[in-house]
Amino acid sequence: MLRLKKSKHLKKVSLAEIREATQSFASENCIGKGGYGMVYKGYLSIAPDSRTSILVAIKRLNEKQGRQGSPEFLTEIHLLSGKKHPNLINLFGYCVEHNEKILIYEYAERGSLDMFLKDDNRTHNLTWLERLKICVGAARGLHYLHNHVGKHEAIIHRDIKSANILIDENWVAKVSDFGLSTLLAGSDRDEVVSQACGTLGYVEPEYAKTDIVTKESDVYSFGIVLFEVLCGRLCTRIKINGGFLSPPSSAKDYYLNNSLDEIVDPSLREAMNFNSMDTFVEIAKECLHDDREERPPMGRVVEELEKSFNLQVSCIHYFFMETMGR
Repeated sequence: MLRLKKSKHLKKVSLAEIREATQSFASENCIGKGGYGMVYKGYLSIAPDSRTSILVAIKRLNEKQGRQGSPEFLTEIHLLSGKKHPNLINLFGYCVEHNEKILIYEYAERGSLDMFLKDDNRTHNLTWLERLKICVGAARGLHYLHNHVGKHEAIIHRDIKSANILIDENWVAKVSDFGLSTLLAGSDRDEVVSQACGTLGYVEPEYAKTDIVTKESDVYSFGIVLFEVLCGRLCTRIKINGGFLSPPSSAKDYYLNNSLDEIVDPSLREAMNFNSMDTFVEIAKECLHDDREERPPMGRVVEELEKSFNLQVSCIHYFFMETMGR
């Protein structure tokens, strides 16, 4: 029996409303698929006493999974209910009816970050400035989870990857998919013992070996994402001499050996400010430090990424002024 307490922050939506919004889960309204199930788009009235409908993302638990997804379903509701931050995906409501378990989120117009990295024939190649903006936003969202969700509380995401960073129409990053997340509660707690989970390639090696997860486990996973952004490839698709980087963290070795040119996305090289790139790669490398205690907290990751962003903006401004001056 699924136990779900009524939340004052979330709207309970009927299955009939969801069927109408998605045209009975029509394939043309499907916008994604994951381990949880299918995701659809549709218009729903979310605000209380409002007749205005907005475009939302509707995540439907795969019925064939039975109870398998119930813990993740409850976790998302518990952890996201009442949590508001511009860089976290907004959970609007839910539906539990006729064996259906459905979550309703804000709609991210541009999809997930991985879609811009894995498609070799993508119509939009992210500029360095766009990539920095996305990384800064995602870092701010993760910093909020680690330090600002409540007094003596923190949320460890446990599945940070480019597929779980969504992008809205203004290129604002939104951390999403909290089904595997866990809550740290208590001023003296800084770790949780749980069976290792996450996505291969992003999971911190120490967590995989010990089943002990900390905030630094998220920092490691985010470091992998940063190198993906730099290389323009997912961690399992960063080719070196016809092969792949294994483990992905070996990307930092290319920085130490002054051979980053071998893996940096070629489309970025001409417009990328060297100081901006150097600042970015230095913090990415620190995120992947073998020793957890040597990894930076997300607050400092945010600061360094903002610095990298501002250096790139200054470079663009200088180039513009020089061009106009001529």
